[in-house]
Amino acid sequence: MTPDNYKIKTALISVSDKTGILELAEKLSRYGIEIYSTGGTEKLLKENNVSVKSVSELTNFPEIMDGRVKTLHPAVHAGLLADLGNDTHRKQLSELNLASIDLLIVNLYPFEKTLQKENVTHEELIENIDIGGPTMLRSAAKNYRWSVVVVNPKHYEPLCEQIEKTGSVSEDFRLKLAGEVFNHTAAYDALIAKYFNEKNHIEFPENLTISYKKAQDCRYGENPHQPAAVYGNFISQFKKLHGKELSYNNVTDINSICELMLEFSSPTVAIVKHTNPCGVASADDFVEAYRLAFATDKVSPFGGIIALNGVADKRFAEEVHSLFSEVIIASEFTAEALEILTKKRDRRLVTAQFEDLRKAVKYSFKSLPEGMLYQKADTQLYQDELQTVTNRKPTEDELASLIFAWKVAKHVKSNAIVYAGKNRTLGIGAGQMSRVDSSRIAAEKAQINGLDLKNSVVASDAFFPFADALMEAVNAGATAVIQPGGSVRDAEVIEEANKHNIAMVFTGMRHFKH
Repeated sequence: MTPDNYKIKTALISVSDKTGILELAEKLSRYGIEIYSTGGTEKLLKENNVSVKSVSELTNFPEIMDGRVKTLHPAVHAGLLADLGNDTHRKQLSELNLASIDLLIVNLYPFEKTLQKENVTHEELIENIDIGGPTMLRSAAKNYRWSVVVVNPKHYEPLCEQIEKTGSVSEDFRLKLAGEVFNHTAAYDALIAKYFNEKNHIEFPENLTISYKKAQDCRYGENPHQPAAVYGNFISQFKKLHGKELSYNNVTDINSICELMLEFSSPTVAIVKHTNPCGVASADDFVEAYRLAFATDKVSPFGGIIALNGVADKRFAEEVHSLFSEVIIASEFTAEALEILTKKRDRRLVTAQFEDLRKAVKYSFKSLPEGMLYQKADTQLYQDELQTVTNRKPTEDELASLIFAWKVAKHVKSNAIVYAGKNRTLGIGAGQMSRVDSSRIAAEKAQINGLDLKNSVVASDAFFPFADALMEAVNAGATAVIQPGGSVRDAEVIEEANKHNIAMVFTGMRHFKH
């Protein structure tokens, strides 16, 4: 006797999600399979005239403690764990008058769904931690060669097709189903562990268990030869209205630009390319904000991503339509805007729930071979209050521009230098190995795009290790500087700023973005 030719005779069904379960049970009953069940599942089957027996008939023991104990019984687990290819196991089943359980259909108490309820209590969550279900699933999955185990309703149809044809299920399918069970129970336990960690205010537990459901496949990864998928709830904050499926790079850029947009409450437009801002501006309306943002760098936005923290209307659509952009993100698109912007087939149009996203930004991850880095998200802007460290304090206009530049610099790859005027970027230098090079590149970009840096301000995401990067900014025309401070040469940099009547403020907080 082998698993492939062993006919399924008994099934145990106990499900919280009853999708498709009545149809499945009716088919199993027609195939002559004896069905055992519990609680609400048993009640549903009986009400619909499906032949079913209570698990208590299998265990000769009643359900007790409000149903907390019903399947935690040797009769159940012996039936699930018996290796029917082992003579000793079969003999023990016979001697104890126990039956094998050849098919297990189980899904678990809805802990995740309960967790999402408003004003849910700790006690209610505890009652929705399933004990018997995962135990049965793990038993059957361990013994998958003899106990077929199904946790996902999507497998009901192929399961029935195989049983109808052969009376059994192929070992390959059994193995696939068993693997899915261990993924499912691991995810279930990870969710519960996360809840308890939050309840106990543990941010970095000794063993970090993270589990996300696959939200969607990407068109491809960073490059076309790399497969990729999105996991978790990130995509739920967005709705794609038009265009091709999102690639890995699209999703990465969407995340970068939306986290940048969270820094601003006034009407703001940002343009991002390869996760780095090309230009950012705030204005009274989005068309003007876009024009100012685009003016920062008129070349790089081609093939980039545009975001605005409000409604994209007809005027905005007409303004941006001529530029080839991979994605345009807004809180909403008017019908007139959609009519214009959907004329380009490959352009993705996406709505974003910015406030929902703001609440979701808690931690950040970076993958490593066989591991990952895990940190709290960078959601602060500066430490308490800004500190003026030079003889001259920034003017009111300079201070407003400094804060604007600082918000942008936080989202530029290190080493980051951002030149800005009032509510707009003028030049951005990103990702250079030397801060001097970033400062020089930012100034050159401004010059190339016809922007005058005279009386501009400059933000540096980390301290100036030497005065040379500061002098690049001074020579470019900057009159005020914002930086974290903290260098052993701060005094030297401050002295140089004072020589040139530069106002400098320290934030007490750096924003490296690697």
